[in-house]
Amino acid sequence: MATRVDEALAALFVEERKTWAELNPALDVPLADLADFVAGGGKRIRPAYCHWGWVTAGGDPSGDGAVAGGCALELLHAFALIHDDVMDGSPTRRSSPTVWARFIERHREGAWHGEARRFAEAAAVLVGDIAIVMADRTLGNASAEVRRVWDSLRTELNMGQYLDVIGTAQGEVSVADARTIIRHKTAGYTIVRPLQLGAALAGRVDLAAKLAAHGMPLGVAFQLRDDMLGAFGEPDRTGKPVGDDLREGKPTVLLALAREAANDSQREVLATVSADRGSEMGDDNVAAIQEVMVETGAVAAAEAEIERLSTTSLEAVDDLPDINGSHGALRALADYVVARDA
Repeated sequence: MATRVDEALAALFVEERKTWAELNPALDVPLADLADFVAGGGKRIRPAYCHWGWVTAGGDPSGDGAVAGGCALELLHAFALIHDDVMDGSPTRRSSPTVWARFIERHREGAWHGEARRFAEAAAVLVGDIAIVMADRTLGNASAEVRRVWDSLRTELNMGQYLDVIGTAQGEVSVADARTIIRHKTAGYTIVRPLQLGAALAGRVDLAAKLAAHGMPLGVAFQLRDDMLGAFGEPDRTGKPVGDDLREGKPTVLLALAREAANDSQREVLATVSADRGSEMGDDNVAAIQEVMVETGAVAAAEAEIERLSTTSLEAVDDLPDINGSHGALRALADYVVARDA
């Protein structure tokens, strides 16, 4: 499925770049950046879930019925990540410069007018906007049922992202609020809605609730694993600096659990997690925060929650149709989602 989606996206970008480069060669630059970003890594989890939602609903596993949905999901994911990097000020993703960082270099190398950072962020936002427009177009003349799933996915993603942004600005969120962010920003967007999109493409919207029963706990576990990687992940695996979420002041469940269990001295250490201080945070600061997360039991609690949610998710697979190996595939995907190290 990943190969088929990659091939379809590559063909799409060939046509898109040709069309706009003929109008003005400058327009090939943002499209080239977007094409590189889409092709430059990523786990293709969302297209995989779209495919297995399609197969679970009776769609032909060897057909292309879910490919357009997979392409749309990858383009939507590119939109979200490119904008996310602007909001977080992240200079790297997947061990490469982010889109806005590339535009800063172009501005500086060309000795262009205005502020380099402001130009770069504006250009990157437009690249993300191009991605979401292409995602909508790629989905094509979908049915009303498919559109309802797609519209819910897009809306929930943006609402969850806003909660993430305001949580970072305020500096502290409760465990409950952090879980709300997960459910809307990640769980639905990564697993639940892609599964439902695939099923809707196959004409089985009636499977939506059972797919959510499997996908929602797994999606929360997916983000909890992401939180762990954002705090403890190895840079050569994650493509980001160690403790990247801590440097950015991300309002994660892991951090909220640590704050909830911390004593006064430990809270002082955790108080250094702030978007305002990210550039000043050295490896020693990150190590001290990591130590508190372990000492407070936050890491153990997060791992236990991942295990519990994974079990709940796997149990829900039994309530879904088992067609063309769909049960085995969903279980294998679940194992990967919770055990990954990047």
